[in-house]
Amino acid sequence: MRKSDMQKGKGKVKETVGKVTGNKEMEAEGKAEEMAGKTREAAEDMRRIAEKAPDAMKRRTS
Repeated sequence: MRKSDMQKGKGKVKETVGKVTGNKEMEAEGKAEEMAGKTREAAEDMRRIAEKAPDAMKRRTS
């Protein structure tokens, strides 16, 4: 499991608990953590794409 997925899940749980208990601060923390997880996921995806780029360029120029 990727770190981003764990972070998004943890944020969603915090957000839900905050909503149920009426704790606006916890709800906001959960939303922020979930967004941080989405940002991390995008960075992981970009890193994966960048790692594949040299191979793709070699195939195109051959």
